[in-house]
Amino acid sequence: MQLWTTVIHAMQLLTALTMIGLVLIQHGKGADMGASFGSGASGSLFGATGSANFLSRSTAALATVFFCCTLALAFMSNSASVRGSAGTGGGSVLDRPAAAASAPAAGAIPGVAPVPIPAPAPAASEAAPR
Repeated sequence: MQLWTTVIHAMQLLTALTMIGLVLIQHGKGADMGASFGSGASGSLFGATGSANFLSRSTAALATVFFCCTLALAFMSNSASVRGSAGTGGGSVLDRPAAAASAPAAGAIPGVAPVPIPAPAPAASEAAPR
């Protein structure tokens, strides 16, 4: 199960980074008007209209993969928490008792207030007036 979680996390990260790159490469709807007035952006690698179609479809496919990875991670996380909490009666953090928060710190003596540590006295060479 841990292997699949790692694979899906890696796929989600690569999909997100590629999708960010594709969105940044795409031209806005108003960019075509600027190209018609001589900006020179109309001659692209995919043709005048092919780049928008190819990039938008690629972005949609990557968004679908990203969404499926997110759903798979949520499902795997939920199923792992249900399996891990079979004896406690609930899978949520809110369902567990707050025993850890009320327990004293390690090394603490119950019923004794902590004593502040006094500041070190200055050295004799610093305390003597000149």
